[in-house]
Amino acid sequence: MKKLLTLIILMLSFATVNAQGGKDVEMADILRSSGKIYVVVATIAIVFVGLAVYLFTIDRRLKKIEKEN
Repeated sequence: MKKLLTLIILMLSFATVNAQGGKDVEMADILRSSGKIYVVVATIAIVFVGLAVYLFTIDRRLKKIEKEN
């Protein structure tokens, strides 16, 4: 039942994403033309790498605690 509900929710969210159409995003064009898009991409990449490192260190600590018990 949970899988079916999750599938329905994901399909509905996909439908709303496709319903947005092919409008041009003005902000993205401005950022791309001025070269600031690279700053945005780099910032997002740094955040994701930081989250990944944090999660891996938590996983290591948890494995260590599980081995001790």
